[in-house]
Amino acid sequence: MLQVYLVRHGETEWNALRRIQGQSDSTLTANGERQARQVAERAKLLGITHIISSDLGRTRHTAEIIARACNCDVLLDPRLRELDMGVLEMRDIDTLTAEEESWRKQLVDGTPDGRIPQGESMTELSLRMQAVLDGCRDLPPGSLPLLVSHGMALGCLISTVLGLPPYAERRLRLRNCSLSRMDYQQSPWLAPGWVVETAGDVSHLDRPALDEVQR
Repeated sequence: MLQVYLVRHGETEWNALRRIQGQSDSTLTANGERQARQVAERAKLLGITHIISSDLGRTRHTAEIIARACNCDVLLDPRLRELDMGVLEMRDIDTLTAEEESWRKQLVDGTPDGRIPQGESMTELSLRMQAVLDGCRDLPPGSLPLLVSHGMALGCLISTVLGLPPYAERRLRLRNCSLSRMDYQQSPWLAPGWVVETAGDVSHLDRPALDEVQR
């Protein structure tokens, strides 16, 4: 059975400011670095052998902290990037007009093929995220990979593995530096292929994540 761990990046300056990031970037806060060190210790105990990360700065920084603890290299893969938020990237959520907020809501309320102008649909996001997950099956036997990505991206991946459409209502909260796990297996009591073992575990963090407090 192949196990694949998933980690969302640590808290960023824009997370704290409630600013839309998408594929734009923001640095980790001091708390975000702390979160990354804590999930790194958890990853070290698990025996992670491969770390594959989105190439955006916030995920790369998180992955590098984990890699030092696990004595691994980091492979960057742009398919693990966050959803492209189009014209709303770098905007403060509280400053959006009613029309702009309706575009943003289409990404979380179950609207088929919803997207922000000049941005990406959840279906497009799902296809590239699933391709990375499936690619883990080509790693050498005994590998224990960890993917470092983003909240919308990982939520979409987990939801589709559960059999939901990519644009399904968003009801899974993945906090900064939360840890999830996917297994590829054959079981008489589960559908064959990928299954969700855990999602959004934050038991390794010693204080509430900012997104837990604010939302």
